[in-house]
Amino acid sequence: MKQHLVVGSWQDLHDRATRVRFAVFVEEQKVPAELELDELDAECVHAVIAIDAQPAATGRLCPDGRIGRMAVLTPFRGQGLGSEILRALISAAQLRGQHETYLHAQMHAVGFYERHGFIAEGPEFDDAGIAHRLMRRAA
Repeated sequence: MKQHLVVGSWQDLHDRATRVRFAVFVEEQKVPAELELDELDAECVHAVIAIDAQPAATGRLCPDGRIGRMAVLTPFRGQGLGSEILRALISAAQLRGQHETYLHAQMHAVGFYERHGFIAEGPEFDDAGIAHRLMRRAA
């Protein structure tokens, strides 16, 4: 299997990122399709990993340092792709001179983000019917 990571604009990565996000968030987690894509996409840095030229994982970094839309297709979970995407987005934030990144972690993923240096803050909250927690990480 050939693996390839690309970091770039929404214009360049829209099709690949959307395929992964819709499969994970809309089809698997039942997030309403109209909530999945938003006006921030055009302003964000996106990362996509393809396996044998097929999109397998994605995430985005917003201008304010928020990392989001982290998703890995089911057959590729547990192979470190989420970690690779996360490291690429943290690196992109550092290159921008941002001193902190933050995210809204789904509760099942809090441990994953803690292993990457994020610290949970505040209570659980609901986003699109899914429990989340605010997490921050110093650059």
